[in-house]
Amino acid sequence: MLSISLYSQIENNNKKILPAIKNSPEAEEKKKVTALYNMYNKGDEKKAIKNTKSFIKKAKYPSNIASLTLLQAYYYNKRAILDSSIYYTNEALKYNTKLTNDSLKNRLYSLGYNLMGINYKKKGLFEVSKKWHLKGLQASQKYKETNLYFTHLHGLASIYKTLGDNTNAIKSYKECLEYKKDEEISLGSYINLGDIYSDANDFEKGNYYYSLGKQLSEKANNQQARAVIALSLGTNYQLQQKPNEAIKMYNEAVLVADKNELNQIALVARGNIGDTYIGLKKYNDAKDIFSDALQKAVNLGYLDNQVYFYEQLKKIAVLENDYKSAFNYLTKYTAVKDSVNKIQKTKEINELEIKYRTAQKEKEIRFLQLDNTTKKLKLEKQEEAIENLNLQEQISQKITENTILFFQNSSQKKLSEISLLKKDQQLKLLEIKQQKETKLLTIFGFLIVLIPVIGLLLQYYKRLKTQRLLNIQQAEISKQNINTLLKDQELKLIKASVSAQDKERQRIAQELHDSIGGNLAAIKLQLNHLIISGSPKIKTLITLLDETYDHVRNLSHTLIPKKFTHHKFCEVLESYLKNIDEASTIKTVFTVYPKKEIDALNDEIQIEIFKIIQELLTNTIKHAKASKIDLQLNYIENVLNILFEDNGIGFNTENYKPGIGFINLESRIAELNGSFLLDSKLKRGTIVNIEIPLLSSTLKNQNNKGINVKKQLDNLTKL
Repeated sequence: MLSISLYSQIENNNKKILPAIKNSPEAEEKKKVTALYNMYNKGDEKKAIKNTKSFIKKAKYPSNIASLTLLQAYYYNKRAILDSSIYYTNEALKYNTKLTNDSLKNRLYSLGYNLMGINYKKKGLFEVSKKWHLKGLQASQKYKETNLYFTHLHGLASIYKTLGDNTNAIKSYKECLEYKKDEEISLGSYINLGDIYSDANDFEKGNYYYSLGKQLSEKANNQQARAVIALSLGTNYQLQQKPNEAIKMYNEAVLVADKNELNQIALVARGNIGDTYIGLKKYNDAKDIFSDALQKAVNLGYLDNQVYFYEQLKKIAVLENDYKSAFNYLTKYTAVKDSVNKIQKTKEINELEIKYRTAQKEKEIRFLQLDNTTKKLKLEKQEEAIENLNLQEQISQKITENTILFFQNSSQKKLSEISLLKKDQQLKLLEIKQQKETKLLTIFGFLIVLIPVIGLLLQYYKRLKTQRLLNIQQAEISKQNINTLLKDQELKLIKASVSAQDKERQRIAQELHDSIGGNLAAIKLQLNHLIISGSPKIKTLITLLDETYDHVRNLSHTLIPKKFTHHKFCEVLESYLKNIDEASTIKTVFTVYPKKEIDALNDEIQIEIFKIIQELLTNTIKHAKASKIDLQLNYIENVLNILFEDNGIGFNTENYKPGIGFINLESRIAELNGSFLLDSKLKRGTIVNIEIPLLSSTLKNQNNKGINVKKQLDNLTKL
């Protein structure tokens, strides 16, 4: 679920910030950013993006640059240009790190995480999408951003549904229904819950959630949601063999869709009504609804719907034994082509008729020219004409007779030509009819032969595809087995190294405690006998001896950390961080979720986690020059996530050579089968992200919960 209106979450925070920067250059720049978002929301998207690309080059403040970059990410997401959307989202998150206002920074993080989750879902990378939504949940929880929390929860639920994890999907959607301030989240949750239960054949629950969604859509006047829900209810009833209720809901969907110009939904609903009528053997009703739908599909230019409606009409004709109509529906496209050919033949006949009339007029013109020439001769030789008048009359009579004969011959010739043209036209029509019948028979025979061939080719293609997939899977399995063996050998070496280090520490501690500690105690005992002499040098020696003994004792206890036996783990860690606050200028922030489950981890895991955190804190105190440390512990789906962040001087990770502390840290994490990600840049600080997979067997026994571990961590928590 993606909505550009989520930018209002940022604007709510801006209302708190703007009074402090009123009439400042930053406030003026922020007003222009808001105007670009308003332009985008009103539908002028291309102009808004064009102006954004121009304005972002002049923008000076990180919050405005991050917002403008995120707007471009929304634009490309809507057009399914996913790589560009991911790129601009990452750029927005980079600028976001420069913000000083924690609340605004967190909201921009949440919006960016949500957009990344949606992008990766569209790309089909569902596990990556789930990870981004989980990050968004953490970020929104940190500053109690309720709307953003439920937005991410709804996105996470859709991922669970896509992955077939209906248990977690139902749980998440039901939690979303507790949030009443966003009707889109509620409507989406009702519809998806109805779909999940309907797919599981739990039609009663499916109808229940569809009905709730219908009530909310009517209340919110969301006509598209209302049409979709009516269509879903109709399908649900049809699956339950309740055709009358199904037709009633389909008709409601058609009514709402036609009224609001939701053409695709209306055509689908009409098709479902026709299918229901076929099931009831009401073929005339089915024929009427499909014919009406076909006409609308033709007017709208929906070719896929036309194909479906022609197929259903043919099916009805076959069921009614009306093979002529069935054949007619099958050859509709050919009939259109034949109509075009007929128009072309009619045009040829008209052209022949025009040529005939033109030839006739030319003959009449030549005759008139001859008559005019005769009249001129009469005028020039009038005397001769008078003398030869009688002769001329005879000639005229002959000419008249010849003219009459000429016209008679011309008429007969015209009649014969017209008769020939008509016969030719009839022959051509017969030829066209024969060609059409031949084409239809050829097409029908070709289809009869082609369908089995296509079936065989599809079977052969499926076999090849299946074999190729099997080969790929076998290669991947072999590769994974080899990698697993290599990792097992590597882990065994690491475990052996760590075990040897622990044994060596234990031996050194034992030697310090038993040998050197015992010798120092014996020396002190002998010196106490000599104190009677009252020599001040002996007193000084005893003092130095006490200090040396304490150092040896502390060193031996530090080498062998004791198990947690008194306080809860999170309480001890909070106490440790509090000691750092009091002993230095560093401010620490500690967030844990869920606290109860983390306290329930077994002692060995807690000791390793504490040592890892202690190593991170020690490294920061020594080298980072930080004033703030942010530590988060999250335990979700049997994975413990340690997120450690400081605002120190940072370092270049490309040229960095890890010391003994970081090598030991990586060894501990590798022994726990965890992953370690380090991100640092100069003048920006350092972020460490550690993920450790834990089994349910790592939890303490329920009877051992609440054990006090403070005394066992005394030596670990000393700076």
